[in-house]
Amino acid sequence: MLLSNLALWQWHRANEKEALLAQVASHVTHPLSPGALLKRDDEQLDGLRLRGVGDWLSPHLWLLDNQVVDGIVGYDVIIPVQTRGGPPLLVNLGWTPAPPLRSEHPALELPATLALDGLLRLPSDALVLGENREPGPYSGRLQSVRPDELKAQSALPLRGIILYQQTPGFRYHYVPSVMSPERHRAYAAQWLGLALVVMMGGIALSRGTHA
Repeated sequence: MLLSNLALWQWHRANEKEALLAQVASHVTHPLSPGALLKRDDEQLDGLRLRGVGDWLSPHLWLLDNQVVDGIVGYDVIIPVQTRGGPPLLVNLGWTPAPPLRSEHPALELPATLALDGLLRLPSDALVLGENREPGPYSGRLQSVRPDELKAQSALPLRGIILYQQTPGFRYHYVPSVMSPERHRAYAAQWLGLALVVMMGGIALSRGTHA
């Protein structure tokens, strides 16, 4: 039963990924405006492109720790932005190298107003060991970006989705972790095959017992 459920789950995930990839492709040339965010739930925005203007809600700023680009350790710079015509949301501005000393923070120059252009994604549900955030209201280090946690810390009505900014400035390095629908269906076939093997083995064992 468990193996059959795993096969069914992988098949459903394949269908979900197909729908997500189709949604992403349809919005590459027709991005959303900030006002459109008010009409959709966070789950409906996952994988869509956004363009617009926003204002940094200073002084809030966070650094996503342990981001390695070209073998160099650094941070992703995360800020809350009030979109013009839409809701406030978290924006991942991209990567910056870490200073030589852990006790130092990178010297950052952030514009008060940003031309937003990027990909909207739901936060990762990766497991975090220990505390997720170090103390510090201005430049706390994060192990993962959790909008609900940062919403509570900043007292800002942030949406539960993150914009990965793609315009020049910091180093854009985000790669969507999206397994292809074909891979999910291959896993579904494997689980289904194992389920059939177990079922046939059980039938053979039952017949042998009653022989």
